[in-house]
Amino acid sequence: MQNYVIGFEPYNERLNKLRIRGKYNNITLINVYAPTEDHPEETKEHFYDHLQYLLDKLPKSVIIIILGDVNAQLGKERLYNEVTGQHTLHEETNRNGELLCEFGYANSMVAMSTNFQHKRIHKIKWLSPDQNTASQIDHIIVNANKKGVMEDVRSMRGPNIDSDHFLVKAVIKQKLSVIYNKKLKPALKWNKINLQNPSKLKEYRSLLHNKWVNLAPKQEIDEEWEQIEIAIVDAAREVGIHTLIKENKKIKFAHKRRKSGLAI
Repeated sequence: MQNYVIGFEPYNERLNKLRIRGKYNNITLINVYAPTEDHPEETKEHFYDHLQYLLDKLPKSVIIIILGDVNAQLGKERLYNEVTGQHTLHEETNRNGELLCEFGYANSMVAMSTNFQHKRIHKIKWLSPDQNTASQIDHIIVNANKKGVMEDVRSMRGPNIDSDHFLVKAVIKQKLSVIYNKKLKPALKWNKINLQNPSKLKEYRSLLHNKWVNLAPKQEIDEEWEQIEIAIVDAAREVGIHTLIKENKKIKFAHKRRKSGLAI
């Protein structure tokens, strides 16, 4: 997955940005931790000023996904429906929610975390220690013209993440670009003719068995698997069950030319 990462920028203690290479559109993930409801208004506005600064630097063609603890409760007021959708947990929008909706309207963005119909337990993102207060304050926001890439958003109550927040899962339908790595070794090609030869196959099995018996024990499973892989490849090379691939192709091609009446 790291081959698809274009860049990472830790902006400040509340914002960071991750860029991923997509096949048709690049994806920019902005992770946020917004001030809580009891913070001064100036602190909240300062946070959204910084978030706006990050957005203004991005190309219009990218898929922008803002995700994290926005500390915003989104209600069912018709005034904010274009941003919030129809499936919010709360009835009324708090001040942090109003700021989020204003930001969404200004940047043509939609809160996809409240746009999918789910059971109430799958809308809850935070639960108080006394188990009496439930809230939907973690959100995923995407630019409205790209919201079709989001197939689902819901909280996952099963995984233990050692937090009073629940894990939030988003399903995104997006193809990643093909990454070609010139440093990769070519795949091993087996010679099917020699593999069908009983004597060659017996020789290969015997040689491979001897190599496995002499393998030194390793503590790490990756190191152990690397030894096994080397033994398989070395035994194949020594017996010759992966050689003559090109020559066999030439023989087949020559046979086809004879059948068609062409001179060799």
